[in-house]
Amino acid sequence: MQVNRRLRLQLLFQNGLFVVLLIAAAALVGYLAHEYRGQWDLTQNRSNTLSPATLHILHQIKGPVTITAYATQHDPRLGDMQHKIRSFLAPYRRAKPDLTVSFIDPRDHPKLVEAAGVTVDGEMVIEYDHRSEHLSKYTEEAFANTLMQLARGATRTVFFLDGHGERKLNGVANFDLGDFGKQLQNKGFKINSLNLGIAQQVPSDAAVLVIACPQVDLLPQEVSKIQRYVEHGGNLLWLIDSDNLHGLQPVAALFGLKLDAGTVVDLTLRKNDAPPVMAVAAAYTQHAITHNFHLNTVFPFAHRIAATAPKGWQVTPLIKVAQHGWLETGKLDDAPTFDRDSDIVGPINIATTFERKIDGRDQRAMVVGDGDFLSNTYLGVAGNLDLGINMVNWLAGDDNLITIQPRTTVDAHLALDTARLYLITFSLLVILPLIFVIAGGVIWWRRRRS
Repeated sequence: MQVNRRLRLQLLFQNGLFVVLLIAAAALVGYLAHEYRGQWDLTQNRSNTLSPATLHILHQIKGPVTITAYATQHDPRLGDMQHKIRSFLAPYRRAKPDLTVSFIDPRDHPKLVEAAGVTVDGEMVIEYDHRSEHLSKYTEEAFANTLMQLARGATRTVFFLDGHGERKLNGVANFDLGDFGKQLQNKGFKINSLNLGIAQQVPSDAAVLVIACPQVDLLPQEVSKIQRYVEHGGNLLWLIDSDNLHGLQPVAALFGLKLDAGTVVDLTLRKNDAPPVMAVAAAYTQHAITHNFHLNTVFPFAHRIAATAPKGWQVTPLIKVAQHGWLETGKLDDAPTFDRDSDIVGPINIATTFERKIDGRDQRAMVVGDGDFLSNTYLGVAGNLDLGINMVNWLAGDDNLITIQPRTTVDAHLALDTARLYLITFSLLVILPLIFVIAGGVIWWRRRRS
């Protein structure tokens, strides 16, 4: 074929057009890769993807978050701590671009480490809105809790009534609420006991007062102090586990509260051999506490809570249980039966919220006909912890922090005994290479003979 000037120009034009289109395609791919990012998490429990709860917290934090990591690059025992921290923070930085991280090597800058109060290699100092928290545990739950503490701002103090056999927020007995108290502290709350037999009043800085199932009657002057606290706009969480109010009838009257005698019987878990006094809540009234909350909760020995709406209060029955049960008003035994004449057919409301405006601000209270669901024994059952945290966040006015807790990581460790470890090692180092050598020899021999 004869190559003339026209053909040369045509080929030059085609080649030039190809180069231009190739450059344009590469630029377009680069632009799309910069503007739009996609990822697929194929790990068990989606361990490399942030939970919706953590993403919710990140979106609630307006403004930059600065992280200073005091970590070495070459530690003979811990390895490259800076790389570990970068990997851990990568999904958070994708979700919040103004989250920045910088590194300081403790060996090069010991004075900076001392000034920051850092004690371990790999410790992070997280700063937001002129506040800071230290973190040395690399889990989503720990990081989310730290962010929640920073987002909460001013310290909220939760006082729990003491001196009458109540469940304690710092107690260790199965009956107590000590584990729940620790979780509140992890979320940025401060907890304190309050004995109104000694204290002159409920402290003015109380974000929430918790009355958790007194066992003996309160003195009249103690009840008057709680009345004044509520009348002046104090927030209250009242847990009741019997039909005896132990002298708190005047406080119940402020809410128009009616407490029926009897215990909830729920047959939902009967097929799992659970006792009939274990009431299960699977659906909730639409409310800030239960917004996007889809976890079951369990309430042992629950009681019915009813209330007439007092003037100025908005009353919301929140949790109903025993869809296939009833309120047992008679003697409770191992095999209770429904009595049409005296028992109340389910569903039974066991928790009610109260809201009103006072002096230009929101006042909130909640009464729950059960104290066991937050106890050390039952806190870890189903969604009890998540619901309890949401309750206190709402009562303290931190609606934006109401969220389900970040998931825990599934244990992915593989435990092998010594025999299996030797078998795997022998297979990889001896048997598998031997198979390759034999296969190579056979192929070589066949080719030589052909």
